[in-house]
Amino acid sequence: MSDYTKLFEQMMEQGQKMARDINPALETFSAAGFEKLVPTMSKEMMDMMWGTAFNPTGLDAKTRLLCLLAGQTVMGALAEPMFKSTVSHALAAGASEKEIAEAICQMSVLGGLPAMTRALEFAQAVFAENEEGSK
Repeated sequence: MSDYTKLFEQMMEQGQKMARDINPALETFSAAGFEKLVPTMSKEMMDMMWGTAFNPTGLDAKTRLLCLLAGQTVMGALAEPMFKSTVSHALAAGASEKEIAEAICQMSVLGGLPAMTRALEFAQAVFAENEEGSK
């Protein structure tokens, strides 16, 4: 076992112990469904928080969120709840499903097809949930 592997295992053990000490239920915490706990902000709230408050002539919330989705896609859409939450926020900020899919597909050049496919699957799940909720 390499020194790096040992160090990583020690860090994981320390993190698990800390989670147990803070709250024993955190030891078995799963992020699945976490995105449902955080409400989607309004477009105006997102514009105020991520743009117009600090840079009135800068990017609007929709564009910022499409950029964020692109970055998350390139990284491999590692955190499903976070990615789905970003998709929901992008929709609330005025992005269309087609624009979201386009931003994700463009990232196949940088992140590869597996990353793009995974991100599209997450986005499609949000689209389906929204469609189901509107019925």
